[in-house]
Amino acid sequence: MKPSVILYESLPADLLSRLNEQYQVTEISALNAETVAEHADVFRHAVGLLGSGGKVDQTLLDSMPALKACSTISVGYDLFDVDALSARNIALMHTPTVLTDTVADTIMALVLASARRVTELDSWVKAGKWTKNIGPEQFSIDVHHKTLGIVGMGRIGKAVAQRARFGFDMEILYSARSAHKDAEERFSATRCELDELLKKSDFVCIILPLTDQTRHMIGAGQLALMKSSAILINAGRGPVVDEQALTHALKEKAIYGAGLDVFEQEPVPAQAELLTLPNVVTLPHVGSATHETRYAMKKDGVENLLAALSGQTDKNCVNSSALKK
Repeated sequence: MKPSVILYESLPADLLSRLNEQYQVTEISALNAETVAEHADVFRHAVGLLGSGGKVDQTLLDSMPALKACSTISVGYDLFDVDALSARNIALMHTPTVLTDTVADTIMALVLASARRVTELDSWVKAGKWTKNIGPEQFSIDVHHKTLGIVGMGRIGKAVAQRARFGFDMEILYSARSAHKDAEERFSATRCELDELLKKSDFVCIILPLTDQTRHMIGAGQLALMKSSAILINAGRGPVVDEQALTHALKEKAIYGAGLDVFEQEPVPAQAELLTLPNVVTLPHVGSATHETRYAMKKDGVENLLAALSGQTDKNCVNSSALKK
């Protein structure tokens, strides 16, 4: 009998067939306490777990004594207890490379939409308010030749820097734990402390994972450092920005605007005050959501799981250094 794998996200037929060739696949609608209870025997014997969304913590691991590898169809892995996985010698795989360009495109879309008031003016036109030549009330701000500050100069940060530098002739500042000489050479990027970046940037792009150190990294104090003409873009993780403080800054026009693909609570509550403000562009966490990229992520997720279950964790493994070979 084939070893068992649990799938908690739908796969295209060709990828599902590939997984079925080697494993007995059990598809579940979601990874939660109800499905664990419903499929307790399957969870008890499963050697692999593949999907996105749903918490993988000590409680879940206690119900999966045979588990050898988890593969998340995402870059972020804040829903996984990495220490608990490592303690049980369970590999955690993710998909960090295939979505880089797509997310960078989304970030630049937020930069442009926020600066040029695209969604606000689109609604204005559709509401029938364009009845005469526009005036200063409909003017916006330029993107080209401005200063872009990137908080988190990883793969996506560098892809954004490339677009901003060569597409819009922007000056690039970045804040990161270590220097990125390649970004400095390719994009003339300048590394600086976060406070300096916030003070000097016309656009501040947050591209950070959520950790204990990054939670509410951008709060009232940091927003107060930004120019009143500046725009905040968050396409990393929602809780990196204190949403209440951001809402206040936008209401008071302490900053010009914001472009957000992520929120502290997702889906964002319909009654959230943030959604009533005209100077914020909101997207439903769609940074990687194109047909092409989502297929590539699922393909990577399947390949990552198959590799990990065969003992190959040299690529796309979050905790490879902690695993016993």
